[in-house]
Amino acid sequence: MKKNTVVSGFTRSLCLLFTLLLPTLALASDGSGMLQLGGIRIEFILFAVTLLGVALFHNYTMWVSLAGLSAILISKYLFLNDFSFTQHIFGSSGHEGEWRVLLNLIGLLFGFAILAKHFEESELPKILPKYLPDDWKGGFVLLVMIFVISAFLDNIAAAMIGGAIAFVVFNKRVHIGYLAAIVAASNAGGSGSVVGDTTTTLMWIDGVNPLHVLHAYIAAGTALILFGVIASIQQDKYQRITKDAPIGVTVEWKKLGIVALILVCAIIANYAFDFPALGVWVAILLGAFVVKTPWSELKNAAAGTVFLVGLVTCASLMPVDELPPATWLTTFYLGFVSAVFDNIPLTKLCLEQGGYDWGFLAYAVGFGGSMLWFGSSAGVALANMYPEARSAVSWLRQGWHVAAAYVIGFFVLLALSGWAPHAPHKASQENIVKQETTTKPDA
Repeated sequence: MKKNTVVSGFTRSLCLLFTLLLPTLALASDGSGMLQLGGIRIEFILFAVTLLGVALFHNYTMWVSLAGLSAILISKYLFLNDFSFTQHIFGSSGHEGEWRVLLNLIGLLFGFAILAKHFEESELPKILPKYLPDDWKGGFVLLVMIFVISAFLDNIAAAMIGGAIAFVVFNKRVHIGYLAAIVAASNAGGSGSVVGDTTTTLMWIDGVNPLHVLHAYIAAGTALILFGVIASIQQDKYQRITKDAPIGVTVEWKKLGIVALILVCAIIANYAFDFPALGVWVAILLGAFVVKTPWSELKNAAAGTVFLVGLVTCASLMPVDELPPATWLTTFYLGFVSAVFDNIPLTKLCLEQGGYDWGFLAYAVGFGGSMLWFGSSAGVALANMYPEARSAVSWLRQGWHVAAAYVIGFFVLLALSGWAPHAPHKASQENIVKQETTTKPDA
């Protein structure tokens, strides 16, 4: 009750403050440029306040996200005459628009919530204790499995499957440090594969050679060992893995088949259309004719999905038009930025800038988001299953090993591989086209 009163008072205070400031801001606006406070554009200040609200009021993250988005949009319309949210979402000449990313994100979060429930109801997680070690090593093996799965599937799917298994084998008592490790394993596993993470897929589509991100696994593998061992020991002390599988459990092969169909269709749609959510929902609808579909999971995933879409939209509205020069130090810092800032626009900016070592960048923006529960879509999806994970303070305090592993993994990669920036790939492709054109014999 006390907490609700505090949140309610805080919300009322913010609304009152904004109501008092709105007329002044409207009078100050001439539509020619964005208001700045202390040399910082107001959108960045509002976004920072939104992130602070998410960290402090983790039980109200959806409302904080929507309030932050509303405030940012109002500031845009007040101070910029040429701003159009419709064009920002649906695009215009010279601007791609955010609708594709947002629609894909919505489809994956809702779709993989159903996938996780199908997987849980298949009863397969209940027989896994038969094959997993019955001490801390069992938790570590599970994290390795998530890491490997994520190299071929979307990291959201890997995290959801891992969360569903952990829910069963740890008797519904999963340590927050281990939840952070599940998210980290899913993000690390996708960092060196162009089909394992949205960021690496973006690189591939943009023309980056898939082999140029492969060495990210040096850092990702190092990080997995570090955070994996620590988190598994944390979990073992908190709740040991189930020693034996229950007697008489029968695997529901139809439900397991639907899980496989969803994953296969997601991969095919990702390859063919760069839209894995399409394949996920085609498979779910086909599966509805075979088994009972747990549609109630859509309601359970709604708040988390709205929250992440709101936060990603806020991030996309930030006027980040350029980055510092492409160096290993810049890339290192981008890992921490990706924990609070959507890594998709960050990756787009890096691709436009060029000159990065793509393996370093894939590891930084892919794994870096694991440091906070809302830093990656995999973290938000898992928080839908485990609401107790929606505490930035608890995530940082109990999942500290993820941030430490990120730093150590990065510098191990730097020591073993060295910073080897690739030439801007778009410029290279243009040169190839020019050479082919000039060497082509006349008809």
